[in-house]
Amino acid sequence: MSFVNSYKAPEAPVLPSKYLGPDPYDINFSFPIDESSLESDRVKLTPFIPKLHAQEYWDQSMRAPELYRFLSVEFKTIDDFLFLLETRVRCNPNLVFFAVIDKGRGGKLAGVIGLINTEPVNLSTEIGYVVIFPAYQRTYVASNAVGILLRYCLELPTAPRPGLGLRRVQWIAHTYNRASYNAAVRMGFRYEGTLRWHWVLLKGKEGNGSSIREGDPIKFPARDNSVLSFCADDWEQGGKEHVEQAIKRLLV
Repeated sequence: MSFVNSYKAPEAPVLPSKYLGPDPYDINFSFPIDESSLESDRVKLTPFIPKLHAQEYWDQSMRAPELYRFLSVEFKTIDDFLFLLETRVRCNPNLVFFAVIDKGRGGKLAGVIGLINTEPVNLSTEIGYVVIFPAYQRTYVASNAVGILLRYCLELPTAPRPGLGLRRVQWIAHTYNRASYNAAVRMGFRYEGTLRWHWVLLKGKEGNGSSIREGDPIKFPARDNSVLSFCADDWEQGGKEHVEQAIKRLLV
């Protein structure tokens, strides 16, 4: 019996300049969002809405290109960023981005954090695309943002502060990005292993340092990833208390 393969890569949709998404903004996420469970005394997470947050994010991040060193994305214009938000985030029900709001400093936008690669059928998700602006690094902001998301993902829906009751939250870090790896470990994530040659990167990005063999179909570098996880049993066996301590840590 013969066979055919009629797959064609989908054409990228043509979006108007500075596309901001629908109004009201439909986050289109596969789990409910309860903002009352997404804040601490000092930090609040709220769905990232381009009309409210994109310009400030763009202005801040463009002043610090080092933020993108280990990210597998690249933006030349704000339209590139808006295009990603619409086509790869909002249109994918297993991704959602949050604006990180620093309540302790007047409600300023301090960065972005997301839930990606969410699998409702497996009760799992991944914290990814973590961007904290330089002025807010080495403060309480990152630990609060990550801690809030961990609490929201791993607490049961019946808890006083309801969560999603997920079983697994994953964290993936470029093997060269020790800051990301260490941040995850400090929050209670456990190292599981390294995925070699896991992602193809954009041209010019820092890969795993290994040579690409002659004849490889893609000439761009590859990235090795450290995989860490924080699971429901970790949460119930002291992880909850560890995260709460990290959220309350006295950092200026």
